[in-house]
Amino acid sequence: MNYTFNLLGISPILSFFNKQQEILGQKPGRRVEYLGSHKCTLDAFLDCVEKASTSRGWQVDEALNTVIDFWMKNSETVEYWRERLKDAGKENLLVGRVGDIASLQATFESLLDENK
Repeated sequence: MNYTFNLLGISPILSFFNKQQEILGQKPGRRVEYLGSHKCTLDAFLDCVEKASTSRGWQVDEALNTVIDFWMKNSETVEYWRERLKDAGKENLLVGRVGDIASLQATFESLLDENK
């Protein structure tokens, strides 16, 4: 299975929690996970992805390698979000998204269908 990972932005903790609760009430077949961390470090996101992978039955090593690959190839993006998180303060999280590519594509297509 092919996975994708990206850093999306900064969110207040309560907003992230509320969005996660909303997502849990949606379709159970969703194979995209949104992750929040107080730290912009590879270790913090690897820990989040490992927990998500285990609970979703993903191939853990492949999902973790996707995050490592992103981190190594996108150092400027990582540094940008590290600075934005520092600027945002302790009441905020850095949000990332991990999932299998087919599910992410299906998620995007469903968003387009909703807007028709």
